[in-house]
Amino acid sequence: MPLRLRAVTPYLGRMADLRIRIADEVHRMVGSRSDAPSFVRAAGEAGLVPVGGIAWAVHGDFATMMIGGVTALLTQMLHPAAAAGVWDHSNFRRDMTGRLKRTAQFIAGTTYGSTDFAGGMIDRVRRIHDHVGGTLPDGTPYAANDPAVLTWVHVAGADAFLRAYVRYRDPLLPPAAQDRYYAETARVAVALGATDVPIDRRGVAAYFRAVRPQLKADARAREIARVVLSSAPPAANTAAPAKVMMDAGVDLLNDWAAAMHGLRVPLHRKPFVRAGAQAIGGVLRWSLDHDRKQRLATA
Repeated sequence: MPLRLRAVTPYLGRMADLRIRIADEVHRMVGSRSDAPSFVRAAGEAGLVPVGGIAWAVHGDFATMMIGGVTALLTQMLHPAAAAGVWDHSNFRRDMTGRLKRTAQFIAGTTYGSTDFAGGMIDRVRRIHDHVGGTLPDGTPYAANDPAVLTWVHVAGADAFLRAYVRYRDPLLPPAAQDRYYAETARVAVALGATDVPIDRRGVAAYFRAVRPQLKADARAREIARVVLSSAPPAANTAAPAKVMMDAGVDLLNDWAAAMHGLRVPLHRKPFVRAGAQAIGGVLRWSLDHDRKQRLATA
């Protein structure tokens, strides 16, 4: 073996091992290898979301989905009924990681799975929602299967995921493609029971304007936000990257949501948070792309 090759071989081996460790950590976080070839439907197989559509790209970028997921959850909890469902019917203080896994699996299954596979996941969620309901502190009844609540949760999530993708993955994503994302993902929301789901950016902006009088940053919303932002990462050596991604999620909040929560990334830190999130995203893609190619090669 030439001297120069012998010198770099240990380094290359360490880099390959690092890619494997990062990919394994990601899969532990979401609870499955949901992008495996056996999971994704064939090109000609029917599904709720079109094969190769913009939703496939957005939902397939783990880094921006992490950031958008923080933004989505913080925004969703501003709706009293959504916050009550989490407060009354989940173990969110001790199982935030479990919530992440279930959400990631639902998004993956309804995006990449066949119509039957996605339908099965939706049916299971609806059955769970049948038992999620109660009374708000002001005496108003709420139910997780309320179409208006389902619409809110969907729109808040879709808005966050798309904006994270545009900021950190594809800033030049055409407006028409962004509108298609809303149209594609609306199919899942409607199948779940949501109604009057906006299907483009203009519709989403109008929806937020209409629903904002119903939102509250009450004690429940703020406590859930505190738990989300203080959640320990699955592994100690991921604490610093996790903090950057959390900060990026706060930084991505719509101005009105940030003001309601009282959450802000200081102006002097914004460049560092955004640069850090970009760098972490690059490392995650480097690792997960390698992992995906390895599994395809051995399938």
